[in-house]
Amino acid sequence: MPVSSPARPFATPADCAACRQSIRQGSKSFYLASLLMPAAAREPAYAVYAFCRMADDMVDGGGSGPEAIAEIRRALDHIYARRPADSFVERAFADVVRDFAIPRAIPDAMVEGLEWDVEGRSYETLSDLVGYAMRVAGTVGVMMTLVMGRREPEVLARACDLGVAMQLTNICRDVGEDARNGRIYLPLSQLRTAGLSPVEIGVMKRSTPALRAVIVDLLGEAERLYGQARPGIGALPAGSRTGIAAARLLYREIGRLICEGIDPLRERAVVAKGRKLALLGRAAAQPHSVQDGLGGPALAEARFLIDAVVRSRRTVWHDPLPQWWNVQARTTRMIELLARFERRSTAAG
Repeated sequence: MPVSSPARPFATPADCAACRQSIRQGSKSFYLASLLMPAAAREPAYAVYAFCRMADDMVDGGGSGPEAIAEIRRALDHIYARRPADSFVERAFADVVRDFAIPRAIPDAMVEGLEWDVEGRSYETLSDLVGYAMRVAGTVGVMMTLVMGRREPEVLARACDLGVAMQLTNICRDVGEDARNGRIYLPLSQLRTAGLSPVEIGVMKRSTPALRAVIVDLLGEAERLYGQARPGIGALPAGSRTGIAAARLLYREIGRLICEGIDPLRERAVVAKGRKLALLGRAAAQPHSVQDGLGGPALAEARFLIDAVVRSRRTVWHDPLPQWWNVQARTTRMIELLARFERRSTAAG
């Protein structure tokens, strides 16, 4: 839970609404999953997402990458000095940083990952790629876990597993788009073993069996991490478990679609609305209690993030999120609304 603080919030209700709209436009899957979270965690999660999206948009905005990185770091300087700029994103994120005791090392690591993109860095080994994924996605998992009131190292480790799994899935889904933009994230050592070069991938119109084998192998690593992450869901506050379980299932489904035949060089794997509805229902129905495996070792690439949280630990509330929030009723209501939307979409088509 948040650090107890009498300070007035930086963000206004309009700022919070703008953060909510940012995620609604930027990630339909994550937005749907977020609807299964209690408001006490959902609104801060939107602020985290809005800051990450702002940083990503600044880097990809077509201007000078190094200047964008420097500007993001200046924004963090102001946020951590409790002097956010006149931006709904910075004001909202400043509240989250203060209220949930997010150490500066976490967003700094995310910015470092974006800087690696600016540099056009490639990744020789799977461990190198996981190090990148830890920065651009594991950091988000850590911040989300802090927002949900959990700071225990073992819970953070499982959040990092999930963040990396999602990022590996994204990399496999976007192989074609990234290659056309001159970016290759697949491990170079695995490409060489398969007899492939980054230049070849950039001009391919469809996946070859060799490239497909590399992609499926990386999705196998993502699948392993999805399994490793699952025990952490049961360690979250009861009200937050279903939303995170839904996000996990939705991203896993993207990998399944690719493994079953979608060619990421030719099309982007998208989970159909009806299938999303079914996965949200499964997430709501699954039991989520603390399971064996929660205390498994953290990824080596995650240690610096977990250590940063441990070193910065402050007095926080450890009570679960408010129990007035009825998980089953809210989940059922959301599924009914999605079903109606699906019927309208079908009729319109």
